[in-house]
Amino acid sequence: MELDRYLALELASTIRHDGHGGVADDLADVAGLTSWVRDRLDLLDGWGGARDFAADEACWAEVVAVRAAVRALFARAVRPGPPSPADARRLLPVDEALARVNAAASGQPVVPRLDWPSSAAPSVRLLPALQGEAAVELSARLARAAINFLAGPERERLRACTAPRCVRYFLKDHGRQEWCKPSCGNRARAARHYQRHRQ
Repeated sequence: MELDRYLALELASTIRHDGHGGVADDLADVAGLTSWVRDRLDLLDGWGGARDFAADEACWAEVVAVRAAVRALFARAVRPGPPSPADARRLLPVDEALARVNAAASGQPVVPRLDWPSSAAPSVRLLPALQGEAAVELSARLARAAINFLAGPERERLRACTAPRCVRYFLKDHGRQEWCKPSCGNRARAARHYQRHRQ
């Protein structure tokens, strides 16, 4: 479940501030998805297809659709706070986002596997019951990660960064945290300072 939290946040964070006042999309094309998956082998634990993964157009479209649904559900989770400004004007309706995530999660049947090393507590991993299409397996894994995250206690800590131009979601680590990272806090303070002195 710990990996699910990071995988869901990583998927949502493929839309990010580009450092120049705009928004970048790490999944803008097939090559971007291939690279993103290969860079997250540790988070895709249990999915054997990750190491040799090569996206195609169908897979890319499926993952981007799951991401749009996850970001819509993240926007709902952070209420009454504002959603990420990257999505605020084009969020999927919640019922459509739920249907999309649930459909993707059900696309690949899984079986539980009990692991119990001699030096650790037992744990359960869900593994694909059958080897299937990469697009189905990947989108199912991403959707399940989002479901586990949104249904778990970590959801209460989810926030949209309020810094100017930032579009990321993050987990709030302490009571006064408003931004996803220190550079966003610096940017927000500079913008407030500029606004005060301009008036």
